[in-house]
Amino acid sequence: MLKIGIVGAGGRMGHALIETVLAAPDLVLAGALVRKGSAQAGRDAGELVGAAATGVVLGSDLHAVLAAADVLVDFSTPETTATLLDACVETQTPLVIGVTGMDAALNRRIVTAGARIAIVRAANMSLGVNLLLQLAQQVAATLDDGFDIEISEAHHRHKKDAPSGTALALGEAVAAGRGVTLDTHAVYGRAGKHGERAAGSIGFNSVRAGEIVGDHSVLFAGPGERIELTHRAESRAAFARGALAAARWLHGRPAGLYGMAEVLGLAAGK
Repeated sequence: MLKIGIVGAGGRMGHALIETVLAAPDLVLAGALVRKGSAQAGRDAGELVGAAATGVVLGSDLHAVLAAADVLVDFSTPETTATLLDACVETQTPLVIGVTGMDAALNRRIVTAGARIAIVRAANMSLGVNLLLQLAQQVAATLDDGFDIEISEAHHRHKKDAPSGTALALGEAVAAGRGVTLDTHAVYGRAGKHGERAAGSIGFNSVRAGEIVGDHSVLFAGPGERIELTHRAESRAAFARGALAAARWLHGRPAGLYGMAEVLGLAAGK
């Protein structure tokens, strides 16, 4: 039985992870962390998802969870992730990171930690999105810059970062397919008299509304034809299943920074 610790247990993804762990015959919920002062602190994890009591109470004692867990799964915030890294390195606890909106400094810290412990980091953990990333890169590599690329994403009104981490990952995929860098070709939203579209630019559009779980589309618009690749998440269960597949895969792996392509066997040569 693989013992799972969840960071960010009080959020929407945290609830989906708890529910999925409790339903899995090969997993045990070892701990569930929420931020200090959370209204959910002190509640049994099973109560949050309408399940029987688990004996796991939501709290903020990271070291207690690290002592109990085989793998830590983090769907919290960049600030919380920053506090986890040193503790996971110290205890040699593998870490699955599904947090987005990180700055360059935190990304560098994750790379450094990945030299000492096993980490899976992904902007999106679903099988469908990871297939979409590969397809988007393949299409971009096949078409010339006579085809304009627009990436659109929609999420619930509570999401704090835009574009989403998945949209940015799609941007990196299509930029790699074209042999360019996203930094030099990205255009984030348009307003006013912005002039004609620059050849080869990669556009982004974001929607924040209602309770949308997550929609992502890549449009390739060329002379007389269009290609559209779209993924729509209908529940957070798909992300939870992917994150826990990553936890299973990560347990016992050597130190390294891995992605979902390795977990799902989509990487070249896997």
